[in-house]
Amino acid sequence: MRRLLAAALLALVASTLTACTGGTSPSFEGFQVFEPGDRKPAPSLRGDLLDGSGAFDSTALAGKVVVVNFWGSWCGPCVGEAPELEAVYSAHKESGAAFVGVDVLDQVDNARAFARQHMTYPSIFDPSSRVALDFAVVPRAVPNTIILDRQGRIAAVARGQVYQTDLEPVVVDLLAEAG
Repeated sequence: MRRLLAAALLALVASTLTACTGGTSPSFEGFQVFEPGDRKPAPSLRGDLLDGSGAFDSTALAGKVVVVNFWGSWCGPCVGEAPELEAVYSAHKESGAAFVGVDVLDQVDNARAFARQHMTYPSIFDPSSRVALDFAVVPRAVPNTIILDRQGRIAAVARGQVYQTDLEPVVVDLLAEAG
């Protein structure tokens, strides 16, 4: 019985770690990009900002290409991708790209420390994953990145850790699309 219990516990721990680190596996192939005619409208992105400065409402970003990154301070791949996201944000924020983080399943103090260290764009604090659940394309693990086109439609999805070399061309292509 102890061996069975130990095996079950080991499987649970392994599946938890795999969920967070899934983006670094060899099966990760970057972004799934949707043709304009196949894009679905994104749900509204609303919630309290992690820094305590008030509420966030994505309607303020109308007409922009919006990169939405779902992350957690407890997630190793989220730490790994943070400088990649920040680099693309810094390079393209003046060209009409906006970035919004959505911190899920986290403690506010840990999340705030992570954000101060790794990002200059706003993040929504979503400890219950309510915001994340509104995006039907978001799987059960983080990190996940969704890019919205200028019309507020889901244009690209990455399940797992993203890299600047994968993210930047998608953002640049979407910025070049007619608004």
